[in-house]
Amino acid sequence: MLLSRFEVTDEEAGVRLDVFLAQEHPDLTRSRVQKLIRENMVTVNGLPRRASYRLRPGDQIKLTVPDPAAPQVLPEPIPLDIYYEDPEVIVVHKPPGMVVHPAVGNYQGTLVNALLYHCTNLSGINGLLRPGIVHRLDKDTAGLLMVAKTDRSHRWLAEQLKEHKVKRAYTALVYGNVQQDQGTVSAPIGRHPVERKKMAVTSRHGKPAVTHFRVLQRYGTYTLLELHLETGRTHQIRVHMAYIGHPVVGDLKYGRARPHRGLAGQFLHAHTLGFLHPDGFWLEFHAPLPHSFRRVLEELAQALSTSRHGKNR
Repeated sequence: MLLSRFEVTDEEAGVRLDVFLAQEHPDLTRSRVQKLIRENMVTVNGLPRRASYRLRPGDQIKLTVPDPAAPQVLPEPIPLDIYYEDPEVIVVHKPPGMVVHPAVGNYQGTLVNALLYHCTNLSGINGLLRPGIVHRLDKDTAGLLMVAKTDRSHRWLAEQLKEHKVKRAYTALVYGNVQQDQGTVSAPIGRHPVERKKMAVTSRHGKPAVTHFRVLQRYGTYTLLELHLETGRTHQIRVHMAYIGHPVVGDLKYGRARPHRGLAGQFLHAHTLGFLHPDGFWLEFHAPLPHSFRRVLEELAQALSTSRHGKNR
């Protein structure tokens, strides 16, 4: 069972209840949200409301999503790249191509399957399909993830994410020569008005989203960036980079609709993760780029060097 709570802001006032919840939960279609509302799985200020209810500032919304009737999620002996572990939390590095948790049509080979095999206990707050999962990375995004082993640590880590106290930094290779050495993209992100499985920069029902970037290296028509998030919207980096005309290399959803340089997905890596442990001490981890990403950079550096050498002859 997944339980979510929201408090309506002044900017969100006037939005339909079903539209708001579909916006907050990209995994849920609007028809699915409407069904949950009809089944009284949604309350506003403790009372059931119609899907057409218009939100008011300060409204307290509670959404309960029951676990779907699904095959049992089984432990699988999948190797884990563990950076830290104690009785409260475990920090792992997810490789590109691995789904974080099971979902309809994909109940095997996920990070959760691997964690269930490795750990004797995981937080149960997010239900049977997402035990221990506090935050996620897209399937083709590699990087560091913190996982809660107890309900206590789950609530602690989730609160830090909510208050933007978790340190997260990413590396991305984008198309084009980014002219600024550093900059900020501040543009609201919401569900795409037409393509429901995509997000987009939109002022209509969009949530504030801020991404900071700085140039690490330029490779002619490509740029390697380090990025820091102030907010954590779905697909935030991928959407913001596409919005400024520099989509992430290999991103088939928001960038060029073809694979690039042998990559299975987008060149996006969550390389730094820092947070306050439930027992009060700070933890911070740094991960090197995956081999497939390093190979791409080596190829670009070689191509750039060859090009410059040819011009100087």
